[in-house]
Amino acid sequence: MPSQHCRQLLAVAVVCVLALWRPAGAAEYTVGGDGINGWDTGTNYATWSQAQSFAAGDVLVFNYVKSQHNVYEVTEEAYRSCDDAAPGAVLATYDSGFDRIVLPAANKTYWFICQVPNHCVGGMKLAVKVPAAGAPVEQPPSPSPASRSRTASWAGLLVLLGVVHVLVNRAA
Repeated sequence: MPSQHCRQLLAVAVVCVLALWRPAGAAEYTVGGDGINGWDTGTNYATWSQAQSFAAGDVLVFNYVKSQHNVYEVTEEAYRSCDDAAPGAVLATYDSGFDRIVLPAANKTYWFICQVPNHCVGGMKLAVKVPAAGAPVEQPPSPSPASRSRTASWAGLLVLLGVVHVLVNRAA
């Protein structure tokens, strides 16, 4: 019979898996590519966005220096004009420096800008098109599993370690 310690370790592993579990189809994209400051004034977001294949439920991660940038989800008109002053133009605001934004709906385009003066006009804006479920995707295939969030890999490793620990202690 497994020891109390083994049962506790296995319970922790199961809790970690459940806490870190994400739907199989959901992907996490670091806006502008991997790195600390992917959301900045030096990235071509149109090119970056076209190289991705987004789906409903995916998560955008905006990494940036909090004192220098922000993320505003805006209407298409505010995106195109880089003017968020009109009533209703701003749908949501983010300013943590590490913003995680879920793309909840398919068949929709999401519009993001940096609201700091001159940043949007300078190209710091992102349009993300999420096609209808089952619709043919005009963009390249999804990123490889290696470029997706590695959360599931760590959770799987914890479970494996827990199982090995239990088996080793059973044999002893």
